[in-house]
Amino acid sequence: MTLPAIDPSTLFDVAGKSAIVIGASGAFGQVVCATLGNAGAKLTITGGNADALAELQGELEQQSIAVCSVNRRTNSEADCDAIIEAALGAFGSVDILVIAAGVNDVSPITDMSPERFQAVMLANVEGAWLMARAAGKQMIEQGSGGKVVFTSSARGKLGHPAGYSAYCTSKSAVDGLTKSLGCEWGKYGITVNAIAPTVFRSPLTAWMFGDDDNAVAVREGFLARVPIGRLGEPEDLAGPLLFLCSRASDFHTGHIIYADGGYTAG
Repeated sequence: MTLPAIDPSTLFDVAGKSAIVIGASGAFGQVVCATLGNAGAKLTITGGNADALAELQGELEQQSIAVCSVNRRTNSEADCDAIIEAALGAFGSVDILVIAAGVNDVSPITDMSPERFQAVMLANVEGAWLMARAAGKQMIEQGSGGKVVFTSSARGKLGHPAGYSAYCTSKSAVDGLTKSLGCEWGKYGITVNAIAPTVFRSPLTAWMFGDDDNAVAVREGFLARVPIGRLGEPEDLAGPLLFLCSRASDFHTGHIIYADGGYTAG
């Protein structure tokens, strides 16, 4: 018997890789920066909040993580090209792209204006498409493959009764983008996948972790559908992220990875 020549110590190695993190100062963006940065990747971090971005850059530099920042959102082709140019100027290549930015706007569809709907689609879908387009061009030109990771949601698969018509639609579109680019870019060695969390601890969801009667009632109702029996923690997203950004996932593309404690399995 001859065992396969597998070295597990190198499967998840991203040291020296140039990674762009869109929406870096958000809850998931910080997970991305901590995970990839502490694994040795060089980070180009972006966001629309200049103060939050500067604070994050300072924290990363204190941990001796190589980082540059770009105070832009992915609202236009020019914005995305500028982000690519910054990454190239700082680190010479673009190897990994993680789209960690996104918004929600909760409203019954009958009360939501087309402008509000379009704002969600711009942030969650068009911005992701534009940035993937810019990064994909560079990765194809480099000729050495690459990793693209989108942020989807359990709500891309499941509906929601509380006014999520814009959000659910946008995340379903992200799933479609993941699958279509996974097919389109396979021949270039570029894998395209998405992480789809459900509720995990962040400033926006902190109330669900509270002890008041409303939080307890909502949490218990939600957890009745979660086989693992708890809400998510930021660390729960680190493992899937590192997998999707490393060569461990070289044969995985067009996939939606549900980091949801089994919520979508039931």
